[in-house]
Amino acid sequence: MTDDDTDELNLGLLMFIPYRFMESAVMAALKSAGHDISLTQARVFQRIGPEGSRLAELAEASQVSKQTIGSIVDQLERAGYVRRVPDPRDARARLVTLTAQGHELVELSLPVVRDIQAKWTAHLGPARTRQLRQALEALREITDPHR
Repeated sequence: MTDDDTDELNLGLLMFIPYRFMESAVMAALKSAGHDISLTQARVFQRIGPEGSRLAELAEASQVSKQTIGSIVDQLERAGYVRRVPDPRDARARLVTLTAQGHELVELSLPVVRDIQAKWTAHLGPARTRQLRQALEALREITDPHR
């Protein structure tokens, strides 16, 4: 390792900084639209699948305990963003699904994400953006257990 290597930010941090920028922009848009959702709640909320998710799935994807996920889902449910419904595949299980108000969060977030991605593409250019996407998708193959 050279001295130059110690001055460079590691790849994980270089990937996190743009993610945090986008996440902050989405949170600001939600807040300006009158939604009071914490970052912790938002990070769990974004992991809810289109057809709903079980608490155990959310806990694993969020890397927190089932008890913690239960508490966060309780908060999201009280705020009106999610509801628990019977799982059609297993009558004993329940799914966390989005309510109309939860879908509103998604609809408010999408334009923010698209705008930021467009700005990044304008900055990097289409070819470098494609290369970045391909590289990150390749890394996902070995880093994302929830693919």
